[in-house]
Amino acid sequence: MTEAATAPKEEKEADHHPYFRPKDAATLILIDRSGEKPKVLVGKRHDNVVFMPGKFVFPGGRVDKSDNRVPVAASITKELEANLLKGSPKIAASRARALAVAAIREACEETGLCLGRKVDKPVKLEGPWAPFSDAGLLPDPSSLFLIARAITPPGRVRRFDTRFFTADASAIAHRVEGVIHPDAELVELVWVEIGSKPLADLHPMTKNVLNELDRRLATGPLHHDAPVPFFHFYGGKMQKDVLGA
Repeated sequence: MTEAATAPKEEKEADHHPYFRPKDAATLILIDRSGEKPKVLVGKRHDNVVFMPGKFVFPGGRVDKSDNRVPVAASITKELEANLLKGSPKIAASRARALAVAAIREACEETGLCLGRKVDKPVKLEGPWAPFSDAGLLPDPSSLFLIARAITPPGRVRRFDTRFFTADASAIAHRVEGVIHPDAELVELVWVEIGSKPLADLHPMTKNVLNELDRRLATGPLHHDAPVPFFHFYGGKMQKDVLGA
């Protein structure tokens, strides 16, 4: 799980740390729309972890080198790629792909839920991607949508340039057993309605992103041409822009 940009009311911009360039990161919000109201998947962090102990979070983390190299069952859509390429600093198409794939890897690592697709000729994958090949899958980022982008404010020891993705629960192709347990980073997984109690204690920036997702869901099926908000800090204050505007 990464710390995205933080709301000013929770943390004031610090000036006692040197400038750290934000690291690319990705977060995945899974949605279950099979019921009357949409539900999102959150995991409860262990009480003994340093970062946000006992809090409910969405799976996420830094982009790894393997995210750009791992074979996939289908490419990200051109529309998603276009959204990821908006804004600055400019990134290559390969980086856009890596961001989307990172969201899938982090979700599988932290929750055991893998977004993939069966392939005719299994490919042997190693490390965090082994659960995919063990199940005869390749990761499939083609169902992802970009909901928001947020950069941790200056002055933090850890800074992330986080892209928040979402995907429907129907894209889950495999579940790895034993990932969630009392001694794991996430000790519990819960599907909860947007606006319900477990979401009231989310990180302020994550709440901003979830509110954006709620607004988009209220208008009907998700689509790639909706405006994508970009949360960042300038002069010690949070700014909300639109990517590509």
